[in-house]
Amino acid sequence: MRYLFFLLLIVSCSKSMEERCFISSDNIWTKYFKNDEDLNNDNYYAYAQKYDVKKIIAEKPDYLQIINLNKFRSFKKDSIISKSEEITEKKWKEYSSEFKIFNDKFSEQFSFSNQQKIGNIMYAFGRNQLGFWLCKIENEKPSAYFLGLSFSHYYINKVQEKPIVNHGFLELEGSFVKIVEIPGLPIYDDYSAIEDGKLFKIKLEDLVKDSDNDGYNDIFENCFGLNPNNKDSDNDGIDDFKDLNPMFKSEKNKFIQLYEMLLPDYGYENLSNKNYYFEIFISDCDYFHQINPKYHVLFSPEDSKSKTDYLKVTDVSSHGIGKIKRNKNNPNLFYIKNWGNSGMTHYSAEYKNGKWILEIGGGYII
Repeated sequence: MRYLFFLLLIVSCSKSMEERCFISSDNIWTKYFKNDEDLNNDNYYAYAQKYDVKKIIAEKPDYLQIINLNKFRSFKKDSIISKSEEITEKKWKEYSSEFKIFNDKFSEQFSFSNQQKIGNIMYAFGRNQLGFWLCKIENEKPSAYFLGLSFSHYYINKVQEKPIVNHGFLELEGSFVKIVEIPGLPIYDDYSAIEDGKLFKIKLEDLVKDSDNDGYNDIFENCFGLNPNNKDSDNDGIDDFKDLNPMFKSEKNKFIQLYEMLLPDYGYENLSNKNYYFEIFISDCDYFHQINPKYHVLFSPEDSKSKTDYLKVTDVSSHGIGKIKRNKNNPNLFYIKNWGNSGMTHYSAEYKNGKWILEIGGGYII
């Protein structure tokens, strides 16, 4: 998968910028919005639903070993969560106390479980919106290593019966699972086990490998389309770990500015130093790619065939911004929309006196 970053660039360049960033004015609004919005889910569900145990094993990463366990904690038992507010509050206090060091060192970028100390090294299993990580604190320095196991197929038990780091391996008990789409507003994902009793083993040497020494392990960069052999994937002079837009060079343009205005806004919270927090957007548009964001962003291609193996089956995009639609009668008037987990908003955008004027034209809130 190391060449997928370059494949993304090649595929993106196969269409004109007009095709990648604009939609024909002849298309009706309903068709425009439906097609754009469906980018988030259609390809992901189509791929993920095809997987059974045999296919998961056949397409597992080369670095992963899978062992069948005779005694194990089932998915059903491990995934049961008490609905009692009293118990939930108690458990939260216990969690905050137990993982205080990890929360402080990693600025609460992960939810943690299964803490372990070996000599002067502390380990914990971490989860965030991108997937599973092994988090390490050594000599007060935090590091996180992405596992590259899709939560669409792999369930890692919250309760591990044995230490997770053992004789040079990361060892995690869990199950193979499948996605179950729960209808309603909003539609959300749930999971059911398709085979319990698995031990997932990864050699630590393979997991922590960082060929370009940029701070992200090779597995992470391969999964998300960065170049594992170049610490500056977009050659803009900023190492990937510090670059808020590590995949593409940031530029200045009125349409780039429009996309920047429509990015998710987290208020005064400073996310720029949270190196393991990313917003993932599905887009081939050059203007969108060239934004100068306030937090870390990555892009996934619109065409499933161009996605990395991980992104084909893993839904890590929670927000999106559509293509631009021109107004036939006014060259300075455009239409665009953005969406997130809680709704979608349609905008008219007029470029006047060097600035964009946005007006909400509709949408919905869940």
